[in-house]
Amino acid sequence: MIAPSILSADFARLGEEVAAVARDGETRADWVHVDVMDNHFVPNLTLGLPVVESLQKVSDVPLDCHLMIDNPDKWAPGYAEAGAYNVTVHAEAAHDPVMLAKNLRAAGAKAGLSVKPGTPLEDHLEVLKHYDTLLVMSVEPGFGGQSFIPDVLEKVRTARRLVDTGHLTLLVEIDGGINASTITQAAEAGVDCFVAGSAVYGADDPGRAVAALRDQAAGARSAH
Repeated sequence: MIAPSILSADFARLGEEVAAVARDGETRADWVHVDVMDNHFVPNLTLGLPVVESLQKVSDVPLDCHLMIDNPDKWAPGYAEAGAYNVTVHAEAAHDPVMLAKNLRAAGAKAGLSVKPGTPLEDHLEVLKHYDTLLVMSVEPGFGGQSFIPDVLEKVRTARRLVDTGHLTLLVEIDGGINASTITQAAEAGVDCFVAGSAVYGADDPGRAVAALRDQAAGARSAH
């Protein structure tokens, strides 16, 4: 699965940028990744609920909202109520992650839990039983265009093992520095869904970039 990140899109043309990866066929994105930052949990300010509500009206590609915000317990369910398909909160920010997962699901979304590069996965394995998605950050959250941190793939391998043995039931997603040169190693480690920003929106044809990345990841997974 490929989830283009609109953090790398042209904010003045967001509707068109989403449409570029929403055509039918192999150039269609699986999800559209929406980076919500509050300038508190991370040192950057991006977009919020009104933009998500607007995107929901113009695109039928499922929205994957990644909330890099303080107090997601209070704010995250609103994104589920707005129609986001998957709402991901940070393990480092959630006060009661189990209750939050229940609230997100009750509001109609899949519940995702994200961990920063330096956060050990082991501390959150019990909580992850309540979630649908694990988002492993392969850069420090806050800014696009950073370099991929290969050390985080150990977390991916651990999660993949736990999913394959039935201890967890979730989708393994990765976000940060994913491009043609890093997607193969991430796929081999066991990632299901790849967030790609500049690798998609920096390309001349974002849809073709989605198709190429998907082919590359699928080839690496099947060969592994």
